[in-house]
Amino acid sequence: MVVYWTDGLIFFLVIMIVLLGWRTAGKEHLRRPWRKVAENRMGMVSLVVLLFFVTIGLLDSVHFYPDLEEGSAHQSNEAISLFDEWVTPIRVQDEKSYSAPFANRLFAKEMVELTDGQVVWDYPRLHYGGAHLHDESRKTADIIGLAGKGMLHGLAIWLLAIPLIYFLKQRTLKGVGHNLIPIFKGETVLPLRAIALTFLFLSILTCSAAELALHYHIFGTDKVGQDVFYQALKSIRTGLMIGTLTTLVMLPLALSFGILAGFFRGWVDDLIQYLYTTLSSIPGVLLIAASILMMQVYMANHEEQFASLALRADMRLLFLCLILGITSWTGLCRLLRAETLKLREMEYVQAATAMGVRRSVILVRHILPNLFHIVLISVVLDFSALVLAEAVLSYVNIGVDPTTNSWGNMINSARLEMAREPVVWWSLAAAFTFMFTLVLAANLFADSVRDAFDPRRAAD
Repeated sequence: MVVYWTDGLIFFLVIMIVLLGWRTAGKEHLRRPWRKVAENRMGMVSLVVLLFFVTIGLLDSVHFYPDLEEGSAHQSNEAISLFDEWVTPIRVQDEKSYSAPFANRLFAKEMVELTDGQVVWDYPRLHYGGAHLHDESRKTADIIGLAGKGMLHGLAIWLLAIPLIYFLKQRTLKGVGHNLIPIFKGETVLPLRAIALTFLFLSILTCSAAELALHYHIFGTDKVGQDVFYQALKSIRTGLMIGTLTTLVMLPLALSFGILAGFFRGWVDDLIQYLYTTLSSIPGVLLIAASILMMQVYMANHEEQFASLALRADMRLLFLCLILGITSWTGLCRLLRAETLKLREMEYVQAATAMGVRRSVILVRHILPNLFHIVLISVVLDFSALVLAEAVLSYVNIGVDPTTNSWGNMINSARLEMAREPVVWWSLAAAFTFMFTLVLAANLFADSVRDAFDPRRAAD
C-alpha cells in the first residue's frame, strides 16, 4: 500500500468531519439547524448525489502496488487505487484511436485487411467495444438488453438495501413492510421517500452503466484510445481534492486573521487589512501561474525527489490546492472581521471582559462559536467555485499535471477535437455532464445549509 500526500490529507479531513459530527450530535443548538437541513427535500437529494461522488473519490484515494501476475510475488511499479481495481475492465480496454459513444468501429477510416486477404478502405472494428457482436445490425437491441439487465440489478440492490438499513437500525425485520408504508406515502418528517427514490435512480444508473461499460465505450474513446467514461470517473477525485483540500488551507488563515483583526483592532487590524488588500490586488491567475512555474522548475532540478510520474502529479495537485487556498482566504477573512467587530460589542463579551476572562478564552468560547454559521455557509458555497476554478486553470495549462485525470484536462484536450471534421464532441460532453452534476448538487446542498444556518432566515 502507498499513501500519497493528497490521500493522507483527504482522509484526515474525513476524520475531522466525523469528529465534528460527533461533537455536533451532543449540542442541541448545533443539532437544530442540521435538522432543518435534513428536513429539506432538495438538500437531502443533493446530499445523496454528493455522497455518491464522495464514495468514488475515497475509493480512488486508496492506492497500492498490484501484483504483476496473479499469485506472483513481484509487484508493479505503477500504483493503482481500489477504484481502478474495481473498474479494471474499462481501465485496460484501450482502442487504437477515437471511437464514438457505443460504437463498434473506429471513428476514422483506415486500410483494413479482410479475412480473405483483400485490403479495403473502411472503418476498422474495435478490439473491445461491441466486439462480442457477430451481427452488427443487432447492436441497438443488444444495448437495450444490457441496459435492462443493469436496471434489474440496480432494482435488486435497492430492494435488498432497504430491509438491510431497517435491520441495522431496528435490529429486527419484524414489521418492516408496515413501517415502510409511511415512507412511500411521504408522511415522514424527513424526506425519506425522496432519498429512497434518489438512491433507486443512482442504483439503476450505476448498474446499467457498469453493465454497458463491460461491452461498449459509453462515452467513446479519446485520441489514444482510452475510455472517456473511465477518464470522467477518475476526474471525480481531482475535483473533490481541489474543493476540499483548498478549504483545509484557506480556513485557518481566514479564521485566525479575521478574528484577530476584528477583536483587537488598532495596529493589528491595520496590518491584517493591508495584508489581504495587497493580496487581493494581485491577479489570482498570474499568481497561480507564477507559483506553478516555480514548482515545475523545482521538480526539474530535483528529479531524485520525484521518482515517479504519479508522485510528481500528486505533488503538483497538492501545490495547486495550497496556492488556491492562499489566494482565496481574503473574502472569508473580510466577512469574519466584520462579524467579529459586531460580536465584540455584545453584552456577554463585554461582561466576560469586565470579569477578567482571558482574551484567548473569549475568542474560543464566545467569538468562534458564533462565527460557525458564516464559516460553514462560505465553505459550502466556495466548493463549487473551486471545482470550476480547476477546470479553468487546466484549460489554460496552469492547473493540475497533464497526466492527471481531471475535467479541466478533458476540456483542454477537447479544444482541438472540436475543430476536427467531423467533430469529436464526446470528451467535452462527458466532462460537462459530470462537472455539471457535481456542481449543481453542491450548490443545491449549499442553499439548504445557508437557509438553515443563516440567523436572519431562521428568524423569518
